[in-house]
Amino acid sequence: MTAAPALDVPALGAAIRAGDRRALAKGITLVESTRDDHRAHAEALLALVPATDPPALRVGISGAPGVGKSTLIEALGQTVVAGGDQLAVLAVDPSSSVSGGSILGDKTRMVVLSRDDAAFIRPSPAGRTLGGVARRTREAIHLCEAAGFTRIIVETVGVGQSETAVAGMTDLFVLVVAPAGGDELQGIKRGIMELADLVVVNKADGELVTRARRAVADYRSAIALMIPRHPGMPADARTVSALTGDGIADLWHDLLARWDALKRDGALAGQRADQARLWLWDEVDMGLRAHALRRAGAGERSLERAVEAGRVLPHIAAAQILDRLLADDR
Repeated sequence: MTAAPALDVPALGAAIRAGDRRALAKGITLVESTRDDHRAHAEALLALVPATDPPALRVGISGAPGVGKSTLIEALGQTVVAGGDQLAVLAVDPSSSVSGGSILGDKTRMVVLSRDDAAFIRPSPAGRTLGGVARRTREAIHLCEAAGFTRIIVETVGVGQSETAVAGMTDLFVLVVAPAGGDELQGIKRGIMELADLVVVNKADGELVTRARRAVADYRSAIALMIPRHPGMPADARTVSALTGDGIADLWHDLLARWDALKRDGALAGQRADQARLWLWDEVDMGLRAHALRRAGAGERSLERAVEAGRVLPHIAAAQILDRLLADDR
């Protein structure tokens, strides 16, 4: 069997910077890989593609299954590319517990946008990562920016207590909801509402228009009681119909206006710095866990079984493992 050719990382980085879509897809696959040799190549690749200046607009979009996120993103994306911008969509899907692959396949539901030369759509499985985003979504964003995409949308798995991770890697956060009014409002976590810059009530068409308008009034009342994510920039709620296109252009103009305001007052630079610091310590956390698992011996396995049996509390066992790990590395 012929061995696979060695990866030419500098050539791959140059191709990504030149806007080569196939190279970008290959680069994202590389940074998402968990193989040790791939991680080394991924780190070398990321070092070859520095951050872009000016920065790209990063928008996070989340919402419960069935609210029409993919349809909304396709409609919004068509507005973006019609304005002459290059758009990348990172759609994070739920993962199969058997194969680890994506289940929903958002790319198949963005048929028109996926055919546009100005758009790049990349589905990625969430795997076991909490927060509704793939473990390497930040790196994928970085590569998309290096490839020349000026607008990036990150679509997350759904809404839940842990779904707020996308807000830690984007500039603006959009929560998409259905036109169910006050009943749905009761079921949404306060935390994710506080992180939203815009609450978008989708499916405001046909018989649902009146309910959607009532829902917007309910959400605006709730938002008014919360501290805005960005000081001096209150969150808002609005209706759209991804099906008919009503409100889509206004939604995009609102996002651009908010982003421009963040840049003018320096808030964007501060937010990006905070996100970079968070990224640093997330990497430290993941690295320590991976190192601990690689170094795990009979003692750690014994502690693991004791925790499973309820004989030792998890935090006590964790402290013992960390003590051993640090002692071994001294």
